[in-house]
Amino acid sequence: MSEGDDDLLDRCRRGDDAAWNELVGRYTRRVFGLAYRFAGRADEAEDLTQEVFVRVYQSLDRYRSNEGAFGTWLMTVARNHAIDHYRRRREERLRRTDDPELLERVSSGEESPVLSLERAERVEMVQKGIRALPLDLREPLILCDLQGLPYEEVAQTLSIPLGTVKSRINRARLELAKRLLARRNAEARA
Repeated sequence: MSEGDDDLLDRCRRGDDAAWNELVGRYTRRVFGLAYRFAGRADEAEDLTQEVFVRVYQSLDRYRSNEGAFGTWLMTVARNHAIDHYRRRREERLRRTDDPELLERVSSGEESPVLSLERAERVEMVQKGIRALPLDLREPLILCDLQGLPYEEVAQTLSIPLGTVKSRINRARLELAKRLLARRNAEARA
C-alpha cells in the first residue's frame, strides 16, 4: 500500500530523499502540465517544474495539512510561479520584435512539413487564445480543462467560491471559442 502525502512529508522534513523522490514522482506530471499551459514550450515547462519543486522543498515547513491537501497547496505554488513566469515572459516579448518560437515548435517527425506547420499553427492559435484570456478566466480554465482538476479543487486552489469557478470556466470557454472562431473567419477572408 502506498504511503500518504502527509507521511511522506514527515519523512521529507527529516531529510529522507526517497520520500521526496516519491512525492516529486507523484506530482511532476501535474506540475509540468500546468507549467506547459502557461509557458507554451516544453523546455520552459521543464525549467518551471524544477523551479516549483525547489521552492516547495525549501518551504515544506510552511505547509499545514489542516489547511488543505498537499496536492492543492503544491498546485497553488506551481500556479503562482507559472503566473510570475508568464508575466516576466510577456514583458520580455513586448520588448523584442522577433519571436522565433513558431519555427522551433515545428516538429521533425513523420508528418510532412506542411502538416506539421499547420498543426503547430493550430496549437499556437489555441495557446495564444488561452493566454489572451483575462487571468481570472484563464486560471480556472487551465486548472479544470487542461489539468483535469475537479471544480471543488479549483475553487480551493484559487480561494474563490465554487459557483464563481463554474461561472468563470463557462465564460472562459465561450470567450475562447469566440476568439478562435473570429480568428479563423478573419484568416478565411484574407
